[in-house]
Amino acid sequence: MIKTNSTITLEHSKDTKLSIQFNLDGFSFCITNTTTKETIYFSEYVFNEKQVTPENLLKKIEEIFKTDTHLQKDFSSVLVVHQNNLFTLVPTPYFSEDKLSEYLNFNIKTLATDFIAFDDIENCNAKNVYVPYVNINNYLFQNFGEFEYKHHLTILIEKLILKNNSDEKKVFINVSKNNFDIVVLQNKQLEFSNSFYFDTKEDFIYYILFTFEQLKLDVEKTPLSFIGNIEKTSEIYKITYQYIRNVSFLESNNKIFNQLDVSKHSNYILLSS
Repeated sequence: MIKTNSTITLEHSKDTKLSIQFNLDGFSFCITNTTTKETIYFSEYVFNEKQVTPENLLKKIEEIFKTDTHLQKDFSSVLVVHQNNLFTLVPTPYFSEDKLSEYLNFNIKTLATDFIAFDDIENCNAKNVYVPYVNINNYLFQNFGEFEYKHHLTILIEKLILKNNSDEKKVFINVSKNNFDIVVLQNKQLEFSNSFYFDTKEDFIYYILFTFEQLKLDVEKTPLSFIGNIEKTSEIYKITYQYIRNVSFLESNNKIFNQLDVSKHSNYILLSS
């Protein structure tokens, strides 16, 4: 199911970059002109049911790739973003490439067959250790050849650090269908980051208030900015505003939003500018 897309027709695709973000609920992609840095196309597929495994996700992706002509172009470069909770952040001074599975085993259960990758987080003295969707990487390699891939939280943290110049602590929450990321920054320093699953609005506010309490943040004063799949009419927004007073949305200046019927704070990882 296509949730939204622009109406621009692609002609010279070799001067373009494809950025594509996968999770078990669907995937989205945008195409950027590499010369002007302008986003010229965006599309999002939302699955009716969550794909339980990466194998099921790949089947869905293969079906879509066969029918969506925008994904059948020749691109000058491709960036793949893996969105999942199979990650942990490790401060660079404590990082060793020989211990990737040990880092992850503190937080999640890994299998001996799991491929584990890591990203350097720019402007942050830390590594993001995670499990990518290897079967999807292999499929995309067959389609595009070599490409770059990263974890979604790596890109989110990098973009927020570039945007944030405040001396006060700020909370940023990136909302997906049943998951959200919390990033806390002070100036350009990462203070905290984590991801949480939620089923109800009570789950949602519990993890936020727990984070505020652990970091000794003031619910009356500390700024909280939402991005992603949340609106003022959302129940999760309403319950947040009951407990936290300084709430806003972090909007993108990307001109592609003029052609899309979605809020400017949505799809931040792909479309922020």
